[in-house]
Amino acid sequence: MDQDHPAHRYLMAFTSMLGTLMEVVDTSVANVSLPHMQGTFSAGVDEITWVITSYLVANAVVLPITGWLANHFGRKRFYLSCLTVFTVASLGSGAAPTLPFLVVMRVIQGFAGGAMVPMSQAILLDAFPREERGKAMALFGVGVVFGPIIGPTLGGWITDTWGWRWVFYINIPVGMLGLILGLMHITDPPYLRRQKGGVDFLSFLFICTGLGSLEIFLNRGQRFDWFDSNFIKIFGLTAATGIALFIWRSLTAERPLVDLRIFKNRSFASATVLMFLLGFGLFGSFTMLPLYVQNLMRYTATWAGLVISPGGIASLFAMGFVAALIGRVDTRLLVLVGGILNIAAIWLLQSVDLHVSFGYLMLSRLVQGFGLGFLFVPISTAAFSHLPPEQIGQATGLFNLLRNEGGSVGIAMSATVLARHAQLHQARLIDHITPFSPVVRERLTAAAHGLFPVAGLDPITTQALSTRMMYGQVQLQAVVEAYVDVFWMLTLAFVLFLPFILMLSGETAKAPTAAH
Repeated sequence: MDQDHPAHRYLMAFTSMLGTLMEVVDTSVANVSLPHMQGTFSAGVDEITWVITSYLVANAVVLPITGWLANHFGRKRFYLSCLTVFTVASLGSGAAPTLPFLVVMRVIQGFAGGAMVPMSQAILLDAFPREERGKAMALFGVGVVFGPIIGPTLGGWITDTWGWRWVFYINIPVGMLGLILGLMHITDPPYLRRQKGGVDFLSFLFICTGLGSLEIFLNRGQRFDWFDSNFIKIFGLTAATGIALFIWRSLTAERPLVDLRIFKNRSFASATVLMFLLGFGLFGSFTMLPLYVQNLMRYTATWAGLVISPGGIASLFAMGFVAALIGRVDTRLLVLVGGILNIAAIWLLQSVDLHVSFGYLMLSRLVQGFGLGFLFVPISTAAFSHLPPEQIGQATGLFNLLRNEGGSVGIAMSATVLARHAQLHQARLIDHITPFSPVVRERLTAAAHGLFPVAGLDPITTQALSTRMMYGQVQLQAVVEAYVDVFWMLTLAFVLFLPFILMLSGETAKAPTAAH
């Protein structure tokens, strides 16, 4: 499309990237503002976390049906409508007078934003010829990969400087710019046709129920102690039933809402599995490392962001470099390099302790960030390399759904391993702390004679405080070891990642022009 007007293609790319960047940033930017929202609305922890959960639920529900919606309403019209709704909902979120109103606005944001991301990817894939799709996916990756990295840092700075409401207000000028540029430069591809026949409402009901329940199950599971809670059991059963019925309906209906037969394409199927595992490791590490430095090493939100942000810069350089290699180097080789770099990066985190330096943590993030550039661009390019144009819209929705769900599973499992293993390590460490241990007696004596007597405390109080201090050190060390276990798990996810690389197609990378 429009191969003779490269400037037009890049304007389309920039325009669609604005929506993606805005939506992906909004997925994580509000996290650091939750304590401030909690104070504004006098809400409990369980109540305020619905600001995040409601957004993720709506996001998950709309992703797989985006292709059908774009065909039904027209991609340009639907994309610009979603951009408008997202911008208006951002205004409503910032001006929210009550917590329920804010949650409703976040649901609307989630629906509109979730649809924008796959449509943005589809617009890019159609705008660039097949041999330049590496460049298109590099531009798309700027939003998808860079967004979660700058989100927490940007959210923390905006909240500290202007207040939490500006976390949402900042979307308004970006959304208006995207809307103006979209009206000028985005066009529908000629093959896009409105499908005949009615809407498969059963598929819509099943996917809303299944994916909505799955997001609640994953995001609230650890807080409610998983299957020890009837609340979580109900949502887990509902998620499994809804997704199973959706798959059955999609494979048997004459005109399914989502055509799952697209997974018969081996390269697309393997790429979505790789993207799921990438989301698992990516979002798991993005969540755990800032928590580690803030909760255990007392970094401020700004300094925690500075640990993460250099990885985003490395990703940008790597994506530009890899985009130039697409079409010259086998896709599988590029993905293998990215997988090995991510294994190495998270392996570095397995030796962290309470005295680890800022430079060491930043080095790990730089290696991981550079590796991500070797993963996102080639996987995205390979996923759509052998699909006919009319399947691109549905494929991008499913592709981004798997990435998001991988992230949700990764965060949920990381939080569970952290909580459970902290208890296990604490129990193991306490077994070694007895009154007969020379080390314990030496520490207690040193504390009793070196720290507390200057405060004029009596011996009994001094002994109690010394024991409490030692117990606090045990708890702290147990949490450190639990974080190390989480990093081991995330490393394993990237090891499992490697065999699926062999299933990717290398043909497009070797001969894209012929394929085109």
